[in-house]
Amino acid sequence: MRAAVFPGVGRPLEIRTVPDPTPGPAELILAVRDCGVCGSDLHAAEVTDHSGGMRPLPVGAIMGHEFAGEVVALGRDVAGRFRVGDRVTALPYIGCGSCVACLNGQGHRCPAVISGGFGKLPGAYAEFVRVGVHEALPLPPEVDFRQGALVEPLAVGLHTVERAGLRPGDVAQIIGAGPIGLAVSLWCRFFGAGPVLVSDLAPERAERAARMGATAVIHAEREDVVAAVKREAGRRADVVFDCVGVPGSQQLAMDYAPVNGRVVVAGVCMQPDRILPVKAITKELDVRYVFGYGKRDFAFTLDMLARARVDAGPLLGDTVGWDAFPAAFGALRSDKRRVKVMLEPR
Repeated sequence: MRAAVFPGVGRPLEIRTVPDPTPGPAELILAVRDCGVCGSDLHAAEVTDHSGGMRPLPVGAIMGHEFAGEVVALGRDVAGRFRVGDRVTALPYIGCGSCVACLNGQGHRCPAVISGGFGKLPGAYAEFVRVGVHEALPLPPEVDFRQGALVEPLAVGLHTVERAGLRPGDVAQIIGAGPIGLAVSLWCRFFGAGPVLVSDLAPERAERAARMGATAVIHAEREDVVAAVKREAGRRADVVFDCVGVPGSQQLAMDYAPVNGRVVVAGVCMQPDRILPVKAITKELDVRYVFGYGKRDFAFTLDMLARARVDAGPLLGDTVGWDAFPAAFGALRSDKRRVKVMLEPR
């Protein structure tokens, strides 16, 4: 099969022919129809040591963990649960399926988990991908493959908003209008927050937030963000979401938050960072961190997409094939105007 292979730090992805995957007893093989590029993939392709908390990618790794596809092969223990031809998305890891974490839909906490797209388990920048039967979910008829590949970033946004303890009428402020910031904006509005205010340094990304639930956008490069929030909401936000994940963004969220406010950190900072604890202490902030999602987040997102209760369309930027994919992947490192680029292998 063809796959986009990581050849080493500082080099563009290479389209190579690699062996087709075969399913284990409780696994499926999907023909990948769509796979999105995540910021974590961009970070992983630049990691050179363990100092940022992320292991360097092994040369030859196949990334890609936001995907949907069609079942083409089944493991021996899958009979009756899925059939060849079924349309599927899956959580991007394979757990044991029987431990407490797996049974609770938290397979990423499984002691035996193998995470997809970052080394040991090849990801979906490929014609075929191996997934676990316990992590697979069928796509409803109303959900196409592109939407299916957007379930993963939408699930991150859903889990982030759940961690915030959002209440109807809360003023929500989202720092960063990348895919996760946009997904957070969507779910904030869905669960009754208002106003929902999104800021970004790139005007093009900020404006896209208006299509994903934001009631107002703030152009952070040319506006005083706190003043803009007060203008739109009459006060500071009840909850501030850091959806950027660069050094300084967590402190910025604390600066923006009011006394007794809530800060939710969803952006994954891969570099050492410094915060000023006294700011959080004197404001008595409730600071919460987010990691991934659970299977229930995937299932709920799929249900809401099927019912047309949420629209993932504004997340999608460009769709590309094999020839254009390495350049498109590389461009995302510097072009912050683009949002979600998706590989369509077929």
